[in-house]
Amino acid sequence: MTTPADPENDAAPLRRAMASTLADTGVLADPAWRAAVEAVPRHRFVPGFYLPVGEPDPHGLTVWEPVTAALDYARWLASSYADTTLITQFDGDEPDWSQATPRHGGAPTSSSTLPSLVVQMWADADLHEGHRVLEIGTGTGYSTALACERLGSKAVASIEVDGHRLSQAAGALYGMGYMPALAVADGMYGYWPEAPFDRIVAACSFRAVPASLLAQTRPGGKILLTLSGWLYGYARVLLTVAADGTASGPLLPGTVSFMSARTHAAPSFGNPAHWATRADAPARPARHAPQRITGPTTEAFHLRFLAQAAVPSAQMTTLGESVLLADTVTGSAAVLTPQADGWQVREGGPVRLWTAVEDLLDAYDAADAPAAESFTLHVHPAGQHLRHPQIPSLPLPRP
Repeated sequence: MTTPADPENDAAPLRRAMASTLADTGVLADPAWRAAVEAVPRHRFVPGFYLPVGEPDPHGLTVWEPVTAALDYARWLASSYADTTLITQFDGDEPDWSQATPRHGGAPTSSSTLPSLVVQMWADADLHEGHRVLEIGTGTGYSTALACERLGSKAVASIEVDGHRLSQAAGALYGMGYMPALAVADGMYGYWPEAPFDRIVAACSFRAVPASLLAQTRPGGKILLTLSGWLYGYARVLLTVAADGTASGPLLPGTVSFMSARTHAAPSFGNPAHWATRADAPARPARHAPQRITGPTTEAFHLRFLAQAAVPSAQMTTLGESVLLADTVTGSAAVLTPQADGWQVREGGPVRLWTAVEDLLDAYDAADAPAAESFTLHVHPAGQHLRHPQIPSLPLPRP
């Protein structure tokens, strides 16, 4: 005789185990956040999700396998309480979980972020009782539920650009008795009806800090968001907003990435081979190899973000063995090609893209490889600038 599945009871020990693991790693130092993790049933927010499996397909695409309670109850429940990100949507298309099939490739557009990062974000935002918080990017609603459990539903507002996603999250939240203010809205503009806020926390990334978020934050309040760009470099920043509407704060350590706000996503740039023809200047030896910003290291992760600030409208791709930078705003291009003794680069257009990256890398090396947290972002009417005492100021794009 098979015992019927009972996720509400089966999940309780898994939640406690997950909370214990997160506490052991130092993420759940605050007992109140640990209590929230132990109380909120994550499985209620993820009726279906995709996990990567095996090797890429013959075309090099990641193979994603659907996971639901109907397909594999044990795997679904265990994965719901694993410290991993669960992909719930690709390319803006909502899956039919009753008929879900494996998929090959695609761009994730919604997910349930790994619990350790969710808790870390809330903790880094320095939330306390009495604060009113805006969450940008409701997603599945799991992180929203944690905030409601910690602060009370009346203290929480959450917005999501995808109406279907928000509808599903709202059903789960309301079904568990959480009643935050929810709305379909673009995070670029915050949410004026519920402003002002003591804290704004974004679960998506921006090329620069939206002005509306500053205007909706009380003086002394804080904004925690991830900065990103078209080179897919990332850095988190914690800003404190001043009474005059300016803001400043440090980059935070770590290698965290979030999906871009849809209005800040990189544009399609066309055929890489066409762009390569624009790099028509004579070839020269490259002072730095592209691996400085593409390698699988913490330093490369940090440098990719800094390099992106030096060439904010450039994108990067491969072209055979070469690496291409293409700038859809200025029409500039750079092609790096491996040689037996290093790399050579050809550039063209009004901006010497790889030269700008090399200048940044030279300054970084001369400053003895400063860590992310030694940089400060300043946001003021004249623009947004990333500053370090030993490195030239790096402007961010206009939001």
